[in-house]
Amino acid sequence: MDEFQIETAQNVGINQNVATIGDRLLGYLIDSAIILFYVIASILLLVSLDLDMGDAWAIYLLINLPAFLYYVLFETFWDGKTIGKSTMRMRVVKLDGSKPSFANYFVRWILRIVDVVLTSGGAAVVTILIKGNGQRIGDIAAGTTVISEKTKVTIEDTILKEIPSDYVPSYSQVTVFNDADMRKVKHLYDDAVRNGNHNVIINLHERLVKVMAVDPKEKPVDFIAKVIKDYNFYTQNM
Repeated sequence: MDEFQIETAQNVGINQNVATIGDRLLGYLIDSAIILFYVIASILLLVSLDLDMGDAWAIYLLINLPAFLYYVLFETFWDGKTIGKSTMRMRVVKLDGSKPSFANYFVRWILRIVDVVLTSGGAAVVTILIKGNGQRIGDIAAGTTVISEKTKVTIEDTILKEIPSDYVPSYSQVTVFNDADMRKVKHLYDDAVRNGNHNVIINLHERLVKVMAVDPKEKPVDFIAKVIKDYNFYTQNM
């Protein structure tokens, strides 16, 4: 799973997992199936009502307006998700880490005509592969991308970290913490990085600086990572 880094207004670098083309395709197929089912159901409803042809077309267009606006409505009111995206655990985000506005969702929706409709998805796939950060043409214009919220389980999910033999720690003050403290710090840090919660990074950074009484030169996200490594160094060499 590819990653890209966003730089927030607080100068916090957050790594995000880019949604794979396979996941995006499956999400698209799920959404398309839902839209198709809705349209077929509306047609069957109108046929059963046996309406006048002129009235039927007007009612058909009105009833199917939600299907036409499916993507922009769901993404706007469901935090960047559609049913397909939610099923595949994906979400639309802005590249700067902030929540997209209606204008962002609208731009990427209207450009689906180029990305998906006119090119049968070919333009979207090619653009995503070239850009490498999950952006299709609509995303580039809107300043958005699609991330995966799936959890990657690795050794990083434990308190233990592999420390090189020549590792040089910077903060001996980490010894004021115990395993339970550092486990909580690492959990908050990993979760914040995974979900792009830069406010958590800032708050955690400020708390660590206060407790350790240090004046770090690193960015908040790098400082917290350093603290975790330093703690492992000292506890593994005591």
